[in-house]
Amino acid sequence: MPTKILIPAGVLGLGFDQAALARGVAAQPDIICIDGGSTDSGPFYLGTGTSKYARSVCRSEWRALMLARADAGVPLVIGSCGTCGTRETVDWMYEITCEIAAELGQSLTIARLYSDQTAPDIIAAHDAGLLSPLVPAPPLDAEAITACTHIVALAGVEQIQAALQTGADIILAGRTTDTATIAALPLSCSDHAGGAWHGAKIGECGAFCTNNPASGVVMITFDETGFEVEPMAVDAVCTPHSVSAHMLYENSDPFILHEPGGHLDVTEARYTAIDDRRVRVEGSLWVPADAYRVKLEAAHIGGYQTTMMAVIRDAHYVAHADQWLQGLTSFLHRKIATTTSLKRDDFTLEFRLIGQNAALGALEDGIGTPLEVGVLLIITAMDQETATDLSKVINPFLLHHPLTAHEDLPTFAFPYSPAHTDRGALYEFAMNHVLEMSDPMDGFTLAVDEVVDGKAG
Repeated sequence: MPTKILIPAGVLGLGFDQAALARGVAAQPDIICIDGGSTDSGPFYLGTGTSKYARSVCRSEWRALMLARADAGVPLVIGSCGTCGTRETVDWMYEITCEIAAELGQSLTIARLYSDQTAPDIIAAHDAGLLSPLVPAPPLDAEAITACTHIVALAGVEQIQAALQTGADIILAGRTTDTATIAALPLSCSDHAGGAWHGAKIGECGAFCTNNPASGVVMITFDETGFEVEPMAVDAVCTPHSVSAHMLYENSDPFILHEPGGHLDVTEARYTAIDDRRVRVEGSLWVPADAYRVKLEAAHIGGYQTTMMAVIRDAHYVAHADQWLQGLTSFLHRKIATTTSLKRDDFTLEFRLIGQNAALGALEDGIGTPLEVGVLLIITAMDQETATDLSKVINPFLLHHPLTAHEDLPTFAFPYSPAHTDRGALYEFAMNHVLEMSDPMDGFTLAVDEVVDGKAG
C-alpha cells in the first residue's frame, strides 16, 4: 500500500492555504508532517532556547493542524519545535498543544522527543574520539563544550519512528533533520528507501517545489519504487523542473544529501510529469553509512552588543562616506585608547553603510548615488556595560565628526533617542560536528502523556 504524507507548509509560522489543507485531508493521508525550525535565522534562538515565530501565529496554525489531524484520524508530527528544537521549545509547543486540546475538547496521546545533549556526555564523546568536525568547524575542547548554553543533536528517522511506535496522536520533536519526520513512516512501511529520503527532501519546504510556494500544502505518495508529488492548492502545479530544483535548496551538492545513518544519491533519479500538476520520481538511491552519526548544533555567548544608527543626507558626506568612515574609525580607536583602559582586542567596532554596502560589505561591487546613507555601528565587547559605555564615548563623534580637519562640524541625524540600543548577549554557533552513536536513541529521550481536557492524566 502506498504511504501518503500531507505536508502543510515548510515551517509552522509561515502560513498555508486553508482550502488546500482541507483538500489534503479529504485525500486521506496516513500522517501529517511539518517542520518547526532551522538554523537559517542564526544562533540566537538556539542560544536562548526560544522561538523565532510569534506564539500567537504558531498557536493559530497549530490549531488548524490539530483539527485537520482529528478529521483525518492520523498522527500529526512536528520536528525542530520552536525554531531551535531545544527542550524549552518542545515544552513550549506542548503547552500550546494542551491549551488547544482543552479548547477543542480533544483527548490526546502526546509524545515529546528531546534532542538535547549534556556537556559531560559530549566531552566524554570528544575524549573517546566519537566527534568528527565538519568544514568549517570551530576548535573544540572541554572548556568550549562547557561554555555552550544549548547543545542539540539532529534526530533522524529512527528517533521519529520510536515516537510513532508509542501510538501517539501528536509528536512534538526536538531538533531533527528537515527530512526525518517525512521519511520515517514510508521507511517503516518498507517503501523504497531512496524514494523515501528523496521525497522527504523535496517535500521539506511544502509547496516550495511548486510554482506557488505560498500555498504551502503538498501531498507526497511513497511506494515500492519511488514517490509522487502533488500540490493541494488548485492554482499550484509541480513540474519536473520545480521538483528536481529543490535538491539545490540548502544543499552543497545537488546529488548527495547526508542524513543520520547514510546518504541519499539522486544521480540516477528520473523526474516524469504524470499530468500537468503531478510529478513522479524514481531511481533515487539510499547508501547506508558504516556507522550511525548525527549532526550536533550548539551555541555560546560570544560577547555583548550595543548598536547605534545615524543618517547622513549632506551630499558632500554621502559622496565621500567611505573616506569619512575610515577617518571616523581611526579617530574612535585613538579616542578609546586615550580615554579608557580597554585594549584593542577587548572590543570591536563594525560599521555598515546602509544604502552602500550594508549587505555585502567589502564584497559589494555595485556603484550608486544614494540620496542618503545610513550608518549602522555594531559594538561588541566582553560585557554589556562596556559595550554601552563605548556607545556613549562614540555618540558625539558619530553625530559631528568632520570629513577633514579644516571644515565646519557636520550635524547628522539620529533616528531615535537615545542613539544607542543595547542588544544584550551575542550568540555564536559553537559546533559543526557529527557524533557517532552505538544506538540511535542514545542521547535522545521520549516522554509520552495522555492529555484529557488539556491536562496530562
